[in-house]
Amino acid sequence: MLIALLKYAAQGFVLTGFGCIVSKAVPGGVRPPPKRADETVGIKEHRTFAGVKVVSETANLAGVKVMVIDDSNTIRRSAEIFLVQAGCKVILAEDGFDALAKITDHQPDIIFVDIMMPRLDGYQTCALIKKNTHFATTPVVMLSSKDGLFDRARGRMVGSDEYLTKPFTKDSLLKTIGAHAPVRT
Repeated sequence: MLIALLKYAAQGFVLTGFGCIVSKAVPGGVRPPPKRADETVGIKEHRTFAGVKVVSETANLAGVKVMVIDDSNTIRRSAEIFLVQAGCKVILAEDGFDALAKITDHQPDIIFVDIMMPRLDGYQTCALIKKNTHFATTPVVMLSSKDGLFDRARGRMVGSDEYLTKPFTKDSLLKTIGAHAPVRT
């Protein structure tokens, strides 16, 4: 715990006397939220393929750190392949506890979390991530094979930013990241 608090202090966070992390000290006041990839002008990359101009919306994803939390090795590996091809840095976790152990070291820009996992489910994992002041603004996308209104509502209640139904496509995964991840410069 002390080591984690020291890591936060080294990153410029203000610590209270009770060991709570209050806020990050920013010169000149409050830091504006980072721009999302879809809010940036000129994010599309134009390429020519077989004489046809192709617009790639994933050119801006290079360097985006994405955490994928899922107990299914197949889902983790599929997401990893899609994301690495798009230039993202990928952090994989098997369950909520594994993710919580890795999150402070890697500080992902966006997190995908499966709802149905052993030990610590996706709702609990999302709630714990969002309660941490450092990660409260980090987008969390719930992954599930269920597409029910109740599951979506419960995800929103614990702080998720979006809901993606499995099996997801490469396009849906990358569009979700483009809509929520901050721009890397």
